[in-house]
Amino acid sequence: MSIHLSKNARLVLEKRYLKKDRKGKVIETPEDMIARVARTIASVDKIFDPKADVDKTEQKFLKLLSNKWFLPNSPTLMNAGRPLGQLAACFVLPVEDSIESIFETLKHTAMIHKSGGGTGFSFSRVRPEKDMVLSTAGISSGPVSFMSVFDVATETIKQGGARRGANMGVLRVDHPDIEHFINSKNDPRMLNNFNISVAIPNTFMDALKKNFDYDIINPRTNKVVKRVSAKKIFDMIVASAWQTGEPGVIFIDRINQDNPTPHLADIEATNPCGEQPLLPYESCTLGSINLSKMVIKNTLDLNRLKRTVHDAVHFLDNVIDANKYPLARIEKMSKGIRKIGLGVMGFADMLIKMGLPYDSDRAVAKAENVMSLIFRESKKASAGLAKKRGNFPYYKGSVFDNSSTPYMRNATTTTIAPTGTISIIADTSSGIEPIFAVAYARHVLNGKFLPEIHPLFIKIARKEGFYSKKLFGELAKTGSIQSLDFIPDHIKRLFRISHEISTKSHVKIQAAFQKYTDNAVSKTVNFPRDATKEDIKKVYLSAYRSGCKGVTIYRYGSRNHQVLSFGREEKESANIAPRTRPMRTHGITNFNETETMIYVCPECGGILYHEEGCPICHSCGFSKCS
Repeated sequence: MSIHLSKNARLVLEKRYLKKDRKGKVIETPEDMIARVARTIASVDKIFDPKADVDKTEQKFLKLLSNKWFLPNSPTLMNAGRPLGQLAACFVLPVEDSIESIFETLKHTAMIHKSGGGTGFSFSRVRPEKDMVLSTAGISSGPVSFMSVFDVATETIKQGGARRGANMGVLRVDHPDIEHFINSKNDPRMLNNFNISVAIPNTFMDALKKNFDYDIINPRTNKVVKRVSAKKIFDMIVASAWQTGEPGVIFIDRINQDNPTPHLADIEATNPCGEQPLLPYESCTLGSINLSKMVIKNTLDLNRLKRTVHDAVHFLDNVIDANKYPLARIEKMSKGIRKIGLGVMGFADMLIKMGLPYDSDRAVAKAENVMSLIFRESKKASAGLAKKRGNFPYYKGSVFDNSSTPYMRNATTTTIAPTGTISIIADTSSGIEPIFAVAYARHVLNGKFLPEIHPLFIKIARKEGFYSKKLFGELAKTGSIQSLDFIPDHIKRLFRISHEISTKSHVKIQAAFQKYTDNAVSKTVNFPRDATKEDIKKVYLSAYRSGCKGVTIYRYGSRNHQVLSFGREEKESANIAPRTRPMRTHGITNFNETETMIYVCPECGGILYHEEGCPICHSCGFSKCS
């Protein structure tokens, strides 16, 4: 079964996914990869039914993947049917308040990164800086110092020959070191392999609303050590995010309200991009439906979408058993809870095909409509699997342990991930983000600029009669069509790019998807360069009021050494592209081996920055010079 791929998709597959021999020569075609994955995941059916028609399941999965209706997370594509065999992307490990625990977790982190996964940690249990260490009569160096140890270790570990590690560091807002944590990434040399998020409980938001102080608690003694103005800390979070895009915030009580297994433990941390809350030693496999492929003749094909949901849930549940876990404790938790995270990509392209502007009430309604269907059908699919295979082992005592939900195979079924590289393979827009640019210029070594234009825009331009060679040159200058007088206004509305979408609309779309998502939503709220701290504050509050489980922002131009460009400007006057946040979401990606004007990480889809002449990813640590 053949698969149609763009040039960029083939490049990323050859560079990161396809089998190579010992000399680095690619020895696998994309079709071979799809067949390898489908065959490996389908074979799991035999575990539950020795008479299962595995060939039929394999053909079903082949159709799913080759049509690019659905793709699993990168480790599954890379490792299924290969010796490494580690198929999960998301892990959370515990960090307790002892040297033994911290360095045991560090060892486990190295093992996970080597196998191709990303890790999240809460450092909230670690005693604060300058606190007493009774065993040595010394003083603690605090959670941020231990994060630096994890950061250095991550930098040295190459993930399975294909990916570098990425981490999420979480600290509760009531920890004594919260101010140090908030400002820890304002120095661009620090914690380059970490995203950071502040865990904010409802009590803090209540104190903020009333302009009250709140308690700061030493985790070693569990005693209140002082009271601090909630407004002061919130303003500090906002100021740091305005300056660098870090930290994000997660509304930790809201996350735990949706914890399906509260009898096991509270959730304290998420995966590196924030969309997957997990218990300690838990992992999760993700996959995304390509919504663009669900549109036929400008209409959403609900039957195709439903079939794709059921097939994708079957696929992801099989992944749990096909996986070779890096630790026995992770295997026990993962198979006990059986979380899967089915999400979407190509949402912006779907809207364009249906003639719906991203920043419209109709788009918000469509987001709710689509995700509610995926939510309902994924639960039906999981219940159907449970009738044949049994409930997840930790069902007893879970939120599903009642007469209305007697069957449930997976404790969660839905997650909205950023879909960095799999959206490139699928040749569609990332996650639920707006399109990053209508056009951009690729600079190749022979000195030529090769303009690339969104294929849906080319199709519409030809249909509407304003397609021309001149259009290429005009678009390559800015990446936007809003200033081009010869383009109709209704087309301009359809093709507004990320920084042209109002922050209000960004939050509305995120909240619409969160409403029908078990886990969380990876989404960036983009701001123009001249956005104020007050603008950012309003978005944080709006995200909380709207039911989001967290929020991530990025203000254009707020980081040094940005090297994204839409046009042909000289270096000294380069038009730095308004863009998604460098740490967690993904823009237009070019995986050509030659130098380009747009640098995007081939590991995680994040942004590369020039540091001492070498493009380096601040998210996963990838170095173009290594």
